[in-house]
Amino acid sequence: MNDSPAYARGAGPVHLPSTPNDRLRFDAGELLVFARTLLEAAALAPDIAATVAQTLLEGDLLGHDTHGLQLLGGYLRELDAGSMKRAGTPRVIAERSVVATWDGERLPGPWLVHEAIQWATPRAKLHGQASVVIRRSHHIACLAAYLEHPARDGLVVLVSSSDPAVASVAPFGGTTAVFTPNPIAAGFPTGGDPVMIDISASVTTNGMTARLRDGGERGRHAWWLDDKGCPTNDPSVLFGTPPGTILPLGGVDSGHKGYGLALLVEALTGGLAGHGRADPAEGWGATVHVQLFDPDAFAGLDAFRRQTEHIARACRQSPAPAGGQPVRLPGERGLARKREQLEHGVALHPAILPALAARAAQARIVAPAPR
Repeated sequence: MNDSPAYARGAGPVHLPSTPNDRLRFDAGELLVFARTLLEAAALAPDIAATVAQTLLEGDLLGHDTHGLQLLGGYLRELDAGSMKRAGTPRVIAERSVVATWDGERLPGPWLVHEAIQWATPRAKLHGQASVVIRRSHHIACLAAYLEHPARDGLVVLVSSSDPAVASVAPFGGTTAVFTPNPIAAGFPTGGDPVMIDISASVTTNGMTARLRDGGERGRHAWWLDDKGCPTNDPSVLFGTPPGTILPLGGVDSGHKGYGLALLVEALTGGLAGHGRADPAEGWGATVHVQLFDPDAFAGLDAFRRQTEHIARACRQSPAPAGGQPVRLPGERGLARKREQLEHGVALHPAILPALAARAAQARIVAPAPR
C-alpha cells in the first residue's frame, strides 16, 4: 500500500469501534458518488475525480481501509493547498516502444497509475511486456486497487511505489529513518480468481501506525523502534521528538529481508525514474513503477494458468495446524470481502465520514446514510 503520514494531518484522536462487525454499512454506489462529488467540488477535473473516487472506494472494498476513503480528507486538503494538481496530463520525459518515463507534475496518483496501465496494456499485448515509471506523482493510495482488472485480462501486473519526501522506516541495523514503507504489489491470473499480492518493505505502515496511535492502541508485536533504537509496540514513538522508526519487514530478527526489498523498490522507482531521495522534497507524493507482462508472449496464457492453478491448489490443500484457519491465497479474502460488501454494503471505518462532515456541509453535499 502506498503510504504516508500526511493523510492523518488535521484529524484528531478517534475512539470508535473499528472492527467490521461493529460498523455501519453504506451503499458502495452512494459512497462513490459522495467521494467524486467532494473531489469535483474541490475543482478536480471530473474524469480525474471519477478515477480517484473509484480507486479509493476499491481500497475499502478490498479491506485496505487505511488506504481507501480514509485518504479523501487528505487529498482534499492537498487540492486546497495547490499541492495536488487539479487538471492536466503527465509530461513525457522519455519513451521507447515499450518503456516510458513520465513526470506526473503532482497530478493525483490514482489517475496517473490508471493512465500508465492503459498506456502499457496494448504494448504488453503486442510485445510481451511494457513498463512506465512516474516521477512527481501525488499519492497513489492502495496498490491492490490496481491489480484485479489487468490480472483478469490475463496479464501479470507489478506496481511499486516510494515517497521521496518522507522517511519513517529504518534500514536493518539502523535507528534513523531512510525509507517509506515502499510497497510492492503484484497480480496474476489463475484458473479462478487472480492472486493479488500487496506487501510493504516494512512491518507495518504509516497509516496503520497513525490509526493505532489515534485510537490509543498498541501493536500486536514490537513493530517500531523508539528514538534510542529499542523495539516497542507503542506506535506513538513514530510521532515523538525525536521520532522513532518503523522496523523493516522481518523485524529485529530478519529485517534484512525488508531492507533488501526496500532497496529494490527504490531502484525500480527513484532509480529508473531518475528522481527520488537525492532530489529536494516537494511534499506528500510518490515515485512509481508499473510493469505489465503478457503470458501469451512467453509459453502462453493457458500454460501459465496451468502452473499458477497447480500452485494455488497445492497451497489450499496444505493442512493447517490444529485449530488453524485453512490456507488462502493473497487477495482471496479481499476479493471475497469486495463481493460481500458490494451486495450488503461497505463496512466503512467509523472515523471516515465524521472527518468529512464539515467539508461536505461547506459544499452542500449530503453524506450517504447507513443502509
